[in-house]
Amino acid sequence: MYSLNVRLPGRVEALCERLRPDLYGAARVRERRTLVLKRFGGRSPGEYARLEREVRDALSGTDAFEARVTRIDAFEEPVWGEGPVVYLAIESHTLRTLHERLLDLVEEHPTEGEAYVPHITLARGGDLDPDRLRALDVEAVVWSVRELEFWDATYGETISTLRLSG
Repeated sequence: MYSLNVRLPGRVEALCERLRPDLYGAARVRERRTLVLKRFGGRSPGEYARLEREVRDALSGTDAFEARVTRIDAFEEPVWGEGPVVYLAIESHTLRTLHERLLDLVEEHPTEGEAYVPHITLARGGDLDPDRLRALDVEAVVWSVRELEFWDATYGETISTLRLSG
């Protein structure tokens, strides 16, 4: 599975680590956290290389933009996998706009299109109590997104990066 992700700043990673003790009861706590802008699905290396060029062209000239962690929320019945999925909610009008622009290049994934919710997964499954976690006071973290990462989930690594203007 390939995707285009937003690089997370250290302040967001630190917030996730501070929340780790509150995630007791989870079946899985995320070690590697991501903010997915667009999933590209499984593709051959040649198909992916062509798609990466198209994505770069589609996003050419895009300015850096602001993103903000706002609160903890949950998908109580996720589209796939064990629930609930507890996450940090992200506000960013530009993130949503870019996601919609990329839908013209790549078929829609079940959690994308109008169902797209910008988020950073913290944990999933087990005995998580979403209401208890939603009630936690989460400090807002605002950052400027200046770089996106083309990500290969099969190998768990960044393939390349895309620097934004400004």
